[in-house]
Amino acid sequence: MEGRCAVETWAELGFSGTSCTTKVKFGFGTDVFLCSGSDEVYVFSTQERKLTAVLQFSGPVSDLVESHDKQLLYVACGSGVYCVSLQFLQSRAHSSPANASSSPTELKIPSEFLVVPEEGVLSLLLVGSLLLTVSQRDASWMLTLYNSPNQSESSSYEMLSSFSLPLVSGVVHAGMRRPALICVHSSDTTPPSSYSTSSSEAMLTNGHVRLEPVLFKLLFGIDAALAKSPVILCGLPDGCLCFLPLRPPGSRLRVLHSLEQPVVFVGASVVMETGPGHAQCLVAVGELGRVVLIKTDKGGPEGGGNIAGFIERCVPGPVMCGCVDTNCLYYSTGSDLLGLDLSERSSGREGQERVEETGAALQSPISLNVCRVIALAEPTCNTEVQLLGLSASGQLQRITLPVGREDARLSKVPSTHVGRSIRDILSAIGDVCDRASALKIAIKSKNQILRHLNQVLNISFLLIASTNSEEHLPIQEKPIRCHAMTKWSRLLQKDSLNLTCVLDNSSPYVLERGWTLSITVFPLSYSPSAGGGGSTTNFSFPFPNLHPGETLEVSLPLAAAGDATFPMTVSCSLIFSLSSLLGEEAANLPGSQSSCFSLPLNTLTVDWLHALQVNSPTATHKKATSQSNNTTADTIQAFVSSRRMRCSGRGEGGGEGASNPEREQYSASVRVSSELLRDTLVLKSSDLDPQGPKLAPQNVSLSLLEWLLSEGPGGVKTGHQGDKIALSSSVVHARGPNGHTVKLTAKEMSAFVLQVNVGEESVGKEESLTTVEVQVESSSIAAVCGLHHAVLRRVQTLLQRAPERAACTQRVQSLGLRQALQRAEHLLQQIQQCRVSGAFGVGVSTGQMTRSLLSVYRELRENPFFII
Repeated sequence: MEGRCAVETWAELGFSGTSCTTKVKFGFGTDVFLCSGSDEVYVFSTQERKLTAVLQFSGPVSDLVESHDKQLLYVACGSGVYCVSLQFLQSRAHSSPANASSSPTELKIPSEFLVVPEEGVLSLLLVGSLLLTVSQRDASWMLTLYNSPNQSESSSYEMLSSFSLPLVSGVVHAGMRRPALICVHSSDTTPPSSYSTSSSEAMLTNGHVRLEPVLFKLLFGIDAALAKSPVILCGLPDGCLCFLPLRPPGSRLRVLHSLEQPVVFVGASVVMETGPGHAQCLVAVGELGRVVLIKTDKGGPEGGGNIAGFIERCVPGPVMCGCVDTNCLYYSTGSDLLGLDLSERSSGREGQERVEETGAALQSPISLNVCRVIALAEPTCNTEVQLLGLSASGQLQRITLPVGREDARLSKVPSTHVGRSIRDILSAIGDVCDRASALKIAIKSKNQILRHLNQVLNISFLLIASTNSEEHLPIQEKPIRCHAMTKWSRLLQKDSLNLTCVLDNSSPYVLERGWTLSITVFPLSYSPSAGGGGSTTNFSFPFPNLHPGETLEVSLPLAAAGDATFPMTVSCSLIFSLSSLLGEEAANLPGSQSSCFSLPLNTLTVDWLHALQVNSPTATHKKATSQSNNTTADTIQAFVSSRRMRCSGRGEGGGEGASNPEREQYSASVRVSSELLRDTLVLKSSDLDPQGPKLAPQNVSLSLLEWLLSEGPGGVKTGHQGDKIALSSSVVHARGPNGHTVKLTAKEMSAFVLQVNVGEESVGKEESLTTVEVQVESSSIAAVCGLHHAVLRRVQTLLQRAPERAACTQRVQSLGLRQALQRAEHLLQQIQQCRVSGAFGVGVSTGQMTRSLLSVYRELRENPFFII
């Protein structure tokens, strides 16, 4: 066989299937039937080169066969066998709308065409008026014969007999192949009267073959030969090749041979040109590549008569589908279409040994350079061999094989053959180029996915290592981190506090598509792991790319005016979605319950100092002047208001009522050593600007107040840094998030401490020490406690930044500050509980709430904190 195959794509059907479920079958006239294992059968016209009809059945179609007169179509599906006539199809096609010429006609086959209500039919074969079905029942194969009267539709066919054969293996998988069926006749018999002359010729290709009488008698017995009985030859998915003579009565199903692998194809070949249409051998092909050639072997043991010889050989597999013409077997491995020559070239050398004949009968297969074929129809042979195949992507292709002749080299090649060879070569080149281009695109896509996954793994390892080993490092040293800034805004006469969060990528990796910045906001006293989903708010911000050194800025609403749920914890994390990278394949990953995973970044805290609305110095000065002119009136009014509230029994109430500047004032203070402030604030100033001036000692109070209002620990800054430049005194008036006015005062004062020296002499003496006292005043206990907690957190930052002192002194200061912070957080939790209980009326009276809050304030005043 010389030259290359010419492949012509007839249709793009758009479905995909496997070799176990698909089938291509020539049907009525120029029609071709195609099934993919679904509940639809496609009808393709080879003359019009288009899809003309789609037949819809009640279940998945497993097999189909046409009648000998090409007027009926038998289709096996899940509920049984249907019989559809050509006349019905033509009438329904003509009655379809006029625009049906551009699209196929969809015909739903009604249940009245069900002729055999047998479930699980795998294969069909029509022999005269007999319909044969093959199905699998428990641990056996069932072959059932039905009578089809007058080759026409009927409500139900009569079952004549049934035969069973045990399974070789007790377990057959769900996606098994359909059994391969053919009908074998002896070539010296006359076709049944039900066949016409044209039908008898069609028997050679429509699942029927005519075998030479000697081989027929050797294989199936003298009784079947004398009765001139058709014989059903069946190749089963468990590897058995069995046969059933239809005559004489009483014949049983027997095993002829075992391939020990699923049988893909059973057919017949001429092998030697001794008579037209007389097959000289039978061919069976297994799924793993085993080929069995069954033919007459002259000269049996010790020079006896003829015997049936079984020649076995393995060819490259796996075999997905196959077909045979007069002397060649064509089969597909999925990656290539191959041809195996079965002819005997040396017919005149009858005296050669059997080994030489065996070698001549099975030569090496030849590649035809056609890939992805999963189903083949019976070949047509005119001047050249043509195959009709279905590809894995749903393409219906006509494959024209080149003409192979032994004397082709000696004869002069016509110019038409030269042109056709050139076209064949160009077609093959184009096919290879298309496949190479598709492979390049697939490889490029896989490389991009692998590169992206490598970036994701590097980022994951970096963040996990940062979380485990660098947990105590400052936030500025983490490779990927978040910092934020708070700012009040006014919209529709309503104030709200917004948080601007900035994601900073200082790592050497790119955060590509698939990453999402997730921000969770919840109160400081609330733990997300403890439940209570109503107290937390989640925000998600997907972004396409974030290169090294770039930042991503997002804004989110934090709280509205009047909301005193402070401090708040802002937890930042990065979430990566595998589905955005892998698509639907991410859901099929083994062991993955979700296609997303989260990597924590860092946690920020927004406290009361961040949420303050600082009054401008001009407004504060005007208010102070007005208050000084009416001191006497204000004092009397405050006294009257205080007595009125005490008589009503309401007290302070936690400051959750209406804001009144004349109510009783509450205060708390924290004292910090001036020496500690000089060391830390001057050190901070020199770090930011080494050339800048040092802070003067007399400005320590003002500098501390400016620092408290501009920068907080943990990477959160306030949005009113501009006000700190305009501070003319160490007194700041502001409004808290709960609507109450607050006053912050910082002033230097002297204190006496007991200095203890541990050494050779243990002596205690009093020493005067200059300190700065930060005092918080407000008519709201909640505001006083919240601001006191915020000041303590900032002082903790100063203590961590202080120069190295004695180890014992550092431990004492850290321990005392930690205990103070814990006590402040506990007080805030009590205030929050009282506030929530009062809002919902959960068994708390006004008097009880007042007493509880006053006890909180008393504990705060009786436990002042002094940091040296």
